[in-house]
Amino acid sequence: MSTPSRSASTPERNHVDSDDDAVVAPRPTGPSGVRASSAVQWDVTVLAPPGGDRWTTWDELGVSHGPQPRPSWVITSGEAFDTELGILKSGKEADVHLIERTGPDGACLLAAKRYRGADHRLFRRDDAYQAGRRHQKSRQRRAIANRSTFGRGLIAGMWAEAEWLALCRLWGSGVRVPYPVSHDGEELLMEFIDDGLGHAAPRLAQSRPGPEALAALWEQFRLVVLTLAEDGFAHGDLSPYNLLVTASNELVVIDLPQLVDVTVNPQGIEFLHRDVMNVSRWFVARGAAEGGEELFAEALARLY
Repeated sequence: MSTPSRSASTPERNHVDSDDDAVVAPRPTGPSGVRASSAVQWDVTVLAPPGGDRWTTWDELGVSHGPQPRPSWVITSGEAFDTELGILKSGKEADVHLIERTGPDGACLLAAKRYRGADHRLFRRDDAYQAGRRHQKSRQRRAIANRSTFGRGLIAGMWAEAEWLALCRLWGSGVRVPYPVSHDGEELLMEFIDDGLGHAAPRLAQSRPGPEALAALWEQFRLVVLTLAEDGFAHGDLSPYNLLVTASNELVVIDLPQLVDVTVNPQGIEFLHRDVMNVSRWFVARGAAEGGEELFAEALARLY
């Protein structure tokens, strides 16, 4: 289970910079990844929850929920509350926070990805990624093109929604991504991927697999590329730094706001080739693959 729960005591909140994802979260208390919560007087009519930072956003108007069937650890109670535990990762366009959601019957850990608002500059190359995407209103198109305050706010919401839709689509296609729990404006809540010891799972670039594990990871990477290609997509920014490796040697794909529809984006094939080569070079350097061109050719065949 990738969503270990905290122990009964509340750990000191911490911050880990973007070069080290070793956020400590204590080991799960059981195979379900959900612990029994302590006795609490549940009263959602009060402004502040008991012991947390906010009430759950699950049942708020306009919140989107993840695909069915949901994993058993997802807490859907309207009486749950969230506690901020620290920052997992800081980026140019978004920060990823670690939160604990506690309900009447248990608790679980979630990763909260929060896109930056109108006062921050987003993706340096977002024009290329947006090629082929349509914006319904001309005012929105002009604001995005001019990078006005309104336009930058629109971009943040667009990227959040794009990643949400990508996560839901890929989860349904069988690609291993963090389970998308909910989407509310510029915030995505998703499965926290851990290393089996309560730390954030390492990136592929940080991992040191043995020969058998390395071969298994390469095969998983091949399946990711080919499954995406069969659906007409490329990740768009794939590298050993946005692939996670779990304790069970499972490869998990993250950072998906720029998912590229290869069939409509003029640079789609270039994105696909770059994805394949960026990760293949990591495997080639470790003797697990001869090169990425053969995989790229196979992906092209799945596209057409």
